[in-house]
Amino acid sequence: MRRRGVVCFFLVCAGVAALPGTASAQDFKPSINLNADSRPLTAEEKEKRKAVDDAYRSTIEKLPDKNKSTDPWGNLRSPTTSSKQRQ
Repeated sequence: MRRRGVVCFFLVCAGVAALPGTASAQDFKPSINLNADSRPLTAEEKEKRKAVDDAYRSTIEKLPDKNKSTDPWGNLRSPTTSSKQRQ
């Protein structure tokens, strides 16, 4: 009986000791600078980006609209199927 109490005590202590570790992991801030390339753009780089964006927009505008149904079983169903016939 006494041994069971000691084991339980150590398990509780281990659980309490683990709590600060998980809480501090939430506040972890890496020391790596992820915005290393945050310098201002030159006029040439701005023009290049604008040209790429304009080319993208013009390509997107050339795409056809997707009005066609994508129902793979659409050709197999009869168009006169009603809810009364299904029941």
